[in-house]
Amino acid sequence: MAGYSSRVRADIARWLQAGLIDAATADSLSRDVEANERKSLSFGSILAMMAAVLFGAAILIFVAANWDAIPRLARVAALFAVILGGYVGGAVLKARDHAAIGEALWIVAAAAFGGSIALIGQMYHLSGDEASAQVTWGAGTALAAVALRSNPLTVASVGIADAWLFLKGFDYYSRSEFPHAFVIMAIVLFAVSFWTRSQAARHLIILSVLFYLVLLVTNHDTLQVAIPLVVVSALLFAASVFAPDPVDLQLGGRLPLHALLGFLTGLAMIQFELADESTYNSGFALASVIALAGIVAAIVLAGRESRGLRWFAYLGFAFELAIIYVVTLQSMLDTAGFFLAAAVLLGILAIVIIRVEKRMKGPDARGATA
Repeated sequence: MAGYSSRVRADIARWLQAGLIDAATADSLSRDVEANERKSLSFGSILAMMAAVLFGAAILIFVAANWDAIPRLARVAALFAVILGGYVGGAVLKARDHAAIGEALWIVAAAAFGGSIALIGQMYHLSGDEASAQVTWGAGTALAAVALRSNPLTVASVGIADAWLFLKGFDYYSRSEFPHAFVIMAIVLFAVSFWTRSQAARHLIILSVLFYLVLLVTNHDTLQVAIPLVVVSALLFAASVFAPDPVDLQLGGRLPLHALLGFLTGLAMIQFELADESTYNSGFALASVIALAGIVAAIVLAGRESRGLRWFAYLGFAFELAIIYVVTLQSMLDTAGFFLAAAVLLGILAIVIIRVEKRMKGPDARGATA
């Protein structure tokens, strides 16, 4: 972002010198760039954040190590002091224009809250399991994010929800039912991300929902999950490209990339379900054709505006070539034939990428987003 801002400022100065814009317009453009520029962290701020995190961890470890020697009231007071000090101290520092250190203290306080749940629950023998404690931790962090309007705390709350989904999904807690509650968590956190202006959290939530759907396939019929995912992803891509007022969900222009990821994920589920290495499968062939057509359409319709989408489409194309080979050609080729086919396919892929990139590097592609 800093490089982009520098280039824009240089362009503004050049336009002003060439007489393309007047001084007032140049000043307005410069102030807009400055207002929307993401401030980078200095090395000192990074060290301060690391020190704050280590300090919080040291306090928790000290309390845990001396748990039996510390009176109960002192234990609780120490834990709450870390939480209160982190949130209040962070707010004070952020108000004094020390945003990086303030946000770091908020993360320390959120981590201390999670540790406090476990330690106090153990001390007073409170009923409940680890999964419930993790949900409580995530809910408390999300409330703090709303109250403080914190971007990092929103991302942290999404991370806690993802950890819960991962552990529940892979049966770490010996679950009795699938963690469908994650859908509610995702909806709530997605709404919170708009209040806290956390674009990173929105990206992470979308990726998390895709992971949820992949886990869901293990408990449901694949086609019942994959086909709706493909359809919804295609509709979102179309809405982000063709709508008079394109849908973006404040994702920084990256909704087409997420839609393409969902589209290819759904088709990959279908391909793995229909793949049959011993016989030619018409259903697999149809899914492969749809996937390749979707990749080409994505590059043509939205590739010029997003280099990230183009490179993801290239990766998707390479994956499709690989899976088509494994499923339909593996029994026809020996080892030497495999290497020959791989060389030819990679050469074709390289030629396609070079030609596409040359076409995308037109005058209108200079403002392409990553």
